[in-house]
Amino acid sequence: MADDKVNIELTKEEAIVLFEFLGRFNETDDLNRFEDQSEQRVLWDVERILEKELSEPFRADYQEIVKKARETVRDEKE
Repeated sequence: MADDKVNIELTKEEAIVLFEFLGRFNETDDLNRFEDQSEQRVLWDVERILEKELSEPFRADYQEIVKKARETVRDEKE
C-alpha cells in the first residue's frame, strides 16, 4: 500500500537541530515521559534515519555547525 508512509521535509539546519535534540533526549532513561514504548521506538528510528542522512555529526567542527544551525532555526527576538 503506497499510503502507509509519511514524508517530512526538513531544511539541513532543522535536521541538525532535531538530530542533536534527539541524541540528548534518547540518552536519558526516564521512561515515565512516554505513554507507550512505541513513542520511544519512533524517536530512536527518527534519530537513526537522520544519522544516515547527515554527514555533519562526523565532522570535527560539528559543535560549530550545530550552533549555526540553531541560530538559523531559532525565532528572532522581538
